[in-house]
Amino acid sequence: MRGSRSSCGPARRASEKARRIALQDLDRSATIKRVKSVPVSPPAPQKPATIKDVAARAGVATATVSRYLNGSRVREARRIDEAIEALAFRPNQLARSLKSGSTRTIGVLVPDISNPFFADVVKGVESVMRAGEYSLLLCNTDENVDRERAVVNILLQKQVDGILMAPAAEWSDAPLMLRARRVPVVLIDRRIEAEEFDVVLVDNVNGAAQAAEYLVSLGHTRIAMISGPLDTTPGRERYEGFGEGLRARGLELDERYLQVADFREDGGYQAALRLLAVRPAPTALFVSNNLMSIGALRAMHNLGIRIPHEMSFVGFDDLALAELTHPPLTVVSRASTEQGVLAMRLLKFRMENTGEAAPRKIVLETRLTVRGSCAAPAQEPASAGAASPSGGVSARQGTGPAYPAGAPTPAADGQSGL
Repeated sequence: MRGSRSSCGPARRASEKARRIALQDLDRSATIKRVKSVPVSPPAPQKPATIKDVAARAGVATATVSRYLNGSRVREARRIDEAIEALAFRPNQLARSLKSGSTRTIGVLVPDISNPFFADVVKGVESVMRAGEYSLLLCNTDENVDRERAVVNILLQKQVDGILMAPAAEWSDAPLMLRARRVPVVLIDRRIEAEEFDVVLVDNVNGAAQAAEYLVSLGHTRIAMISGPLDTTPGRERYEGFGEGLRARGLELDERYLQVADFREDGGYQAALRLLAVRPAPTALFVSNNLMSIGALRAMHNLGIRIPHEMSFVGFDDLALAELTHPPLTVVSRASTEQGVLAMRLLKFRMENTGEAAPRKIVLETRLTVRGSCAAPAQEPASAGAASPSGGVSARQGTGPAYPAGAPTPAADGQSGL
């Protein structure tokens, strides 16, 4: 018995030792697993640089950085720029707006965003805004007063600092809405009848008068006009100016040769077709804006009417392609980009000077740019229409393009083309 117990002791001790080792390994494994399951926290995000950080790095006062960011000139501009770049500083626009009460946002309302004239105006506006770090919200009112009101309400909700606009009509009340809310507003190219506002215009009357007198000086008496809407400033003033120019040369605008359209390309096209169906046919045509000019030229091209052999042509507003057409177009030109520059400068003045002051009216000059689309009228029989003793144009039958409206004819050398 003693021998049996002695033989089992070592075996039992070995077994217990193995079990302890196994338990230790098991416990170590569980500990490792528990350690691996503990999530690793991501590194704390780097705190964005503040205006104080920029000031400290540039070695200037915080107020100096603030003035620089608000568009003022400071001597330390280069050091501030270097600090901004090194710290990847981005101004908190929302915080700046809450503190200053300014969103540094400008609303710009135009009646037709597809019109190249308004593109030039906005280019001028943007050149001034860029220096002051303003943002621009460009809105199209589609020549519609109701749409204009809706857009103004949207911009008011966005708390814009000021608005530049070309009203859809002279009876528009949108500028009055803005004045009631004490939002600075400057009108571009158009004004309204109700009250006086800051406005930047061009001399439409003189420009249209120059066109009329030039055509009469070439010997034309049957002179047609495609006018814009007469409830807009450019439409009304160009109509009045053209009539004044004819009367200065002893003629009157024959109502048969007048079409009022909508400042759109298709409007110019349809108006030209109606005028070209009148008998005796006109020998000269004045179109009072650029898009209608494109439409009128397309109508004459489709009818095979040659410019200037059968029709002299003058447009209002220069086109980028006016010198590249065949023949190059004679136009009444103006500084459209400068209109935008002056309007934005005036608005900036109003936003920075809230005291009452009389509205300012700026009128830029217009000039006739003579190219190759006008000539003396073709010789006609003695019975052709001519200036009547009273200064009007008689209705006697004369020769002219005999193409029915909408009936294209073969193209000829020298005809209008875009």
